[in-house]
Amino acid sequence: MPDIMGKMDIAFPHLGIYLHNVPKSFTIGNFSIAMYGVVIAIAMLCGILLAGRIARKTGQNPDLYWDVAIWLIVFSVIGARTFYVIFFWDQGGYGEHPLSIFNLRQGGLAIAGGIIGGVVTLLIYTRIKKQNLLQMMDTAGFGLILGQIIGRWANFFNREVFGRWTDSLFAMRLPVEMVRERDIDATIAAHMSSSTNYIQVHPTFLYESLWNIGVLLLMLSLVKKKRYHGQIALVYFAGYGIGRTWIELVRTDQLYFTGTTIPVNCVFGIAVAAVSIGLQITNARRVRQGELAAIDFSEVPEYVKKTVKERKEES
Repeated sequence: MPDIMGKMDIAFPHLGIYLHNVPKSFTIGNFSIAMYGVVIAIAMLCGILLAGRIARKTGQNPDLYWDVAIWLIVFSVIGARTFYVIFFWDQGGYGEHPLSIFNLRQGGLAIAGGIIGGVVTLLIYTRIKKQNLLQMMDTAGFGLILGQIIGRWANFFNREVFGRWTDSLFAMRLPVEMVRERDIDATIAAHMSSSTNYIQVHPTFLYESLWNIGVLLLMLSLVKKKRYHGQIALVYFAGYGIGRTWIELVRTDQLYFTGTTIPVNCVFGIAVAAVSIGLQITNARRVRQGELAAIDFSEVPEYVKKTVKERKEES
């Protein structure tokens, strides 16, 4: 049987929720497996499955999304790590210890960089495969948002990505010895005392997960109602940009532009949301005026997966 490690308590006192023995990792034989990695792996798999299902329902070949998935994962991680290292260069000490750049076990991935890496990868893939970039962005967006919904719970197991001190309904308590010292800001420190061994904070990982569920439901409502390719992707970017901006203002582990106190992810979120909303308004007008061809989904059949034999006969 696996040996559970890192047994500590997590509580949401105002909701009456007290969780015991929440593991950070577990061992099987001589191997230690972090719950963070397990949750991220589940998030990726579920995201690919959803993208494939949406592809089938919109007349696309779901195999395309399984083919591009590995490239999206690899280059999204590279983009996320690169983005984080650039804006955390001094604090992370990467100049003095350059090999630590490649040590992902210490954490340090920025979703903004991951999104940029994913979009660039999809752009190259669609050029090579001669596919519609905007249509694939619409479909891949479902996998991305579901992956974020599930993936944020990796932060729960790691006791990270939380906000300032709060006594609100959703206040979360974490044991002090299980969190990084750099994540404890002045508001948290001001409410710490020698008589308590926990901190009480905003569970921003939970806020983002719940917010993204709302964004996903909005995207799902447009699967067969969208007017043009790229519309669902714009809804994702707008929804995620708005959500990330207000949640980022609460978090304690922000990335800042060098020499300033301006949060990088807030600027990124505002810019992405503003551009996305602007494009939606412009494209809606273009569809009404006939400048942008509208999609008629009544004529798009659900993709029927063919057997290997049938494909060989056709070729």
